[in-house]
Amino acid sequence: MPTISTFYGMLIKMFFDDHSPAHFHVQYAEFKAVIAIESLSVIRGHLPRRAQELVLDWTELHQQELLEDWALCQAKQQPKPIEPLL
Repeated sequence: MPTISTFYGMLIKMFFDDHSPAHFHVQYAEFKAVIAIESLSVIRGHLPRRAQELVLDWTELHQQELLEDWALCQAKQQPKPIEPLL
């Protein structure tokens, strides 16, 4: 599972050839969540409130890049790194 971004201790990852809807995985300390790219929502798991807000803000800023990386992963190609939240 390639890591596409890292910020504030959060790892943002995508699986190759994963199931729909378009999404990514977040790991933050002992917390894990799956974030839907198009709806900007948590579809599985849990993050602390502040971490969730940061991830969703980042997702909104990089939504198009995330969708492009999703398409690359669906084609079993390496996704491109995405700038972290600063």
